[in-house]
Amino acid sequence: MIQRAQALAALSENEFDLVVVGGGITGAGVALDAATRGFSVALIERADFAAGTSSRSSKLVHGGLRYLQNFDLALVREALLERQLMVALAPHLVHPLPLVVPAFDGARPDRLMGVGLNLYDAMSVDRDRLRSRRGKRARGERAQNASAMGDELQETARPVQPEEGESWSPERHRIVSGEEVLELLPALAAREPTSGYLFYDCQTDDVRLVLTILGEAERFGAACANRVDALSLLQRDGRACGVRALDRESGEELEIRAANVVNATGVWADRLGVAAADEDDDEASVAGLDHAAGDPSAGRSVGESRGASELPRIRPSRGTHILLRHEDLPLVGGAIVPADAGRTIFALPWLGRTLVGTTDLDYEGELDHVRPSGEDVDYLLSAINTFFETTFGVGDLAGAYAGVRPLISSGDPKKSVDISRKAELYEASSGMLTITGGKLTTWRRMAKLTVDRIVERDSREAPCRTHEIPLGQGVAVEDLPRVEGVPEKSYAALAGRYGYAAREVLALAAERGELAQPIVPGLPDLLAEVALAARREQARSIGDVLLRRTRLGLLAARELPVQRVADVLARELGWSPQDAAREIERFAEEAEAEGIRADSAAPAVAEGAAASHVREAGEPEVHSA
Repeated sequence: MIQRAQALAALSENEFDLVVVGGGITGAGVALDAATRGFSVALIERADFAAGTSSRSSKLVHGGLRYLQNFDLALVREALLERQLMVALAPHLVHPLPLVVPAFDGARPDRLMGVGLNLYDAMSVDRDRLRSRRGKRARGERAQNASAMGDELQETARPVQPEEGESWSPERHRIVSGEEVLELLPALAAREPTSGYLFYDCQTDDVRLVLTILGEAERFGAACANRVDALSLLQRDGRACGVRALDRESGEELEIRAANVVNATGVWADRLGVAAADEDDDEASVAGLDHAAGDPSAGRSVGESRGASELPRIRPSRGTHILLRHEDLPLVGGAIVPADAGRTIFALPWLGRTLVGTTDLDYEGELDHVRPSGEDVDYLLSAINTFFETTFGVGDLAGAYAGVRPLISSGDPKKSVDISRKAELYEASSGMLTITGGKLTTWRRMAKLTVDRIVERDSREAPCRTHEIPLGQGVAVEDLPRVEGVPEKSYAALAGRYGYAAREVLALAAERGELAQPIVPGLPDLLAEVALAARREQARSIGDVLLRRTRLGLLAARELPVQRVADVLARELGWSPQDAAREIERFAEEAEAEGIRADSAAPAVAEGAAASHVREAGEPEVHSA
């Protein structure tokens, strides 16, 4: 990524086709989609990139097996096809993960689960691509046969390449023996499983996925900056023409001029300030909203202005996760773990730890820093202790985190089911578009939905290209140069996090020998990554590095060498000793607010109904009047 100062200069000096407010997975996706279609794009993020929900997911790229219980078939189907595509576009970031549903005491694996897995398998197949590939193969074979009849026909024969996104397709689920279950779930040895279902989903580092998408957007010309807060819309003749923004580091205001404005702030979507400063009238007004006001010829009726209350009503749902050391709960694959009230949770291997989650409860509280509640942590510990026959307590945790999902509410308290996990697009009378809802896996579809609308409004011919744009460049571990002092296990971690760009980390480690050392002894993350984060990824604080550029704040919350990280950042960012001391204090406050140690978890606040009372379904849609 370009340096923050360069991005700020570009934001101030240029006029854009599109400004995106929000630097999470959705905003990053919109920026990439628009930039690859030829739009000039600006993106601003109030805090740090992926600082909200996009850094606090379950780290899964999946269809959502539990959604089948509610017959949310469209949502599952869409997500499964996106899962397959993500493995093809970013194989170093999104990789298959075996998951097991164990059975014990000679019992047959649950048949209802088997039915669901059969449906999951069927919906994983992209039949259109399969037919296309088979058709091309058949045509190619006919051409090759015909080529024997003469050189002229021989020129028409071409070897048929696989379609983009078909490099990985999951095996069908199957029943495995108890021995195979234990190979994947060694932590179950005491329970002696006798069989189980084996199926596949995918896993990622959510923040690294966001940063990679942003990097690709910049490669296509986007200008992205963090710690820039959108204060209000700029308007001309009632239409949005940019945003007035605040650089939260310098305190200076700037105007970012753009023909289109997209609100991609996720769980903050209904809290984004919409005070509109009209260029022809300095008096502020409130931007009214249409539900997708559009061109009648495109089949939409033009909605009347309904006022700011028509912003989507977000009903946040908190998801809590805990992490344990791998040696305490060893897993090679993931486990589907039964919990209270007929629910299930995951126990997954992730970055050398075991990740357990998640809860799904209504949340009312501060959104900037969401702490795991003590009740949620106890719930997760109880589930895994029962399932694995262990006795873990809060003191055994390596870390914990919580995030809030942007579920969309109708706002009608009379409806017993009034919230949705669908991605939805709203259009204001000012022209501002708001995209929210959805899930990590379907980020590309959400971005496409948004940019398609802009293309339609502008009457452009600009088809979506993100299904064919690689996300970064992978690299084989053995192809990375070896640097003195770098632990051998760090190379695989670097290749998985950065792909080919891992060479830049290793170049820094070679340049300054002290940067070849691990940040936390025994873990693969290097001090060179701290320097790279500051130079190339707009990391501006200790929290940016420990919570997002690396994930050590979650993986090793009780053993963080904060001073070592501060020393590297001080050299890169020009901090004085006093600055560094203040930054260390700020990180201590941030870590406490985030509750990453879990021993000071937040009390339960307005927990409400569990996820089983939540409707989580549907195709992305544009609201029409």
